Amino acid sequence: MQRHYLSMDWRDALFAHWPVDAAAVEERLPTGITPRTKAGSAWLGVVAFVMEDIRPRGVPRPLGLTFGEANLRTYVEGPDGGEGIYFYNLDAADRIGVPVARRLYQLPYYRAHMDIDRSGALPGDTGPHERSVAFVSHRTHPGVPDAHLDVTYGPTGGRFRPEQGSLEQFLVENYRFYLAEGDVSAEDEAGQEGSGGLFYGDVAHPPWDVYEADLDLRSTDFFEANGFERPDAEPLAHYSPGVPVKADRVRRVD
Repeated sequence: MQRHYLSMDWRDALFAHWPVDAAAVEERLPTGITPRTKAGSAWLGVVAFVMEDIRPRGVPRPLGLTFGEANLRTYVEGPDGGEGIYFYNLDAADRIGVPVARRLYQLPYYRAHMDIDRSGALPGDTGPHERSVAFVSHRTHPGVPDAHLDVTYGPTGGRFRPEQGSLEQFLVENYRFYLAEGDVSAEDEAGQEGSGGLFYGDVAHPPWDVYEADLDLRSTDFFEANGFERPDAEPLAHYSPGVPVKADRVRRVD
């Protein structure tokens, strides 16, 4: 990425993924975007993390915003042949960041109240893993369905970088997102009608180093809030200490 508009760090990330029928996902995607599959299934992911020091290019790190985010997402191919993520919701605990993200990126960000308790040392290459993240989110955004997440997670086992072509790489290494104008209404956010169409945005960051996750998912209704049935299978769960990230602006798909 030659230029970027935002810099930030994504920290203490949970990736919890469920295999689902591709047809159920495709029903809930904009026209022109199709689900990608791996190991015979499409995948829905609940991803939670802390966004630290979010700031426009040229703004010093100490002036950045920090808040929690939790999202439900799937993995897609765009009409331009690109591969990336489609977000069904992005709940975030910041009154300033949410409206800015909705205007700049037209993503389905929703305000939420979050209690995030991060305890213990970050994991190292050896020794016991003491890191634990208790993450509780309750959506407070007006005019949209309620949604909540109540989970505790942390690393277990050894650190690894997902291998090329592996399921883990498919799930965590994604550097583009797609959206349709109307995911967040231009009329609602900017006071005027948009022109329609599909858009994409790119991010840049080092590859994720991950651990298998010790996961206690007490409750969530992210699936039901987005029109899905809650999957019966146990999730495939991973933890990462995080990565530094740069984000470009959203562009129209040609």
